Amino acid sequence: MPETSVAHFYDELAEDYHLIYADWDASIRRQAAALHALIGQDRAAVLDCSCGIGTQAIGLALRGHRVTGTDLSFRATARAAREAARRGLSLRTAAADMRRLPFPDGRFDTVVCADNSLPHLLTEQDVRAALAEMRRMLRPAGLLLVSTRPYDELLRDRPASTPPQVHPTANGDDGERTVTFQLWHWHDDGEHYDLEHFQLLPAGGNWRVRVRRCTYWALGRERLAGLAGEAGFDDLVWRMPQETGFFQPLLVARAGASEEG
Repeated sequence: MPETSVAHFYDELAEDYHLIYADWDASIRRQAAALHALIGQDRAAVLDCSCGIGTQAIGLALRGHRVTGTDLSFRATARAAREAARRGLSLRTAAADMRRLPFPDGRFDTVVCADNSLPHLLTEQDVRAALAEMRRMLRPAGLLLVSTRPYDELLRDRPASTPPQVHPTANGDDGERTVTFQLWHWHDDGEHYDLEHFQLLPAGGNWRVRVRRCTYWALGRERLAGLAGEAGFDDLVWRMPQETGFFQPLLVARAGASEEG
């Protein structure tokens, strides 16, 4: 994985990331409701190992869970902590690579890896390493929740772009809007793609353009479930948005027995 470029992508995006949502606070609440229903217990110890600016972590903390958030981007985790504090929440955060998580074994009831974060890892070796770390974090029969884009469908169509999204500017100026969209450039292998994230910001009657770039691996559902099984997870099932209310497909699994067990 081009670790530095991924961290740089999200460092640069951290202050504006909420603009991809029409209403970030509403999305925080809606996603937390869906994840809480899958967690199925109160006050779970939850690790969000790709917390970004806190969309899932803050929502789960609002639901009463004891949440720790990590992310490769230092600026994103710093903003997550600020946003949580602004809402009167306790959210421990740290900048960390999901392949090398800085916690002892078996510390959490649930590990969340949402927002299509795992596909930033571009090889089977790296995906296995991350899933093995998530397995290490979990108590016996602990819950794994991983969300990705609907890659089975996307691999059939290989889209070149996403529709533009139009939202009010961050400072709330009346009538001003920010426009975001993505261009996707598929590699020759048909599985990896370079993403260009465009953000058009109003600037004195004109537009200022920001472009950020990163690469993803379009991991199909069967392949990702197979890698999770190799990493020590059992009871693997994909739960779809129409079933869960979560905005992306979710791989739901349980930590299997360790080799020592």
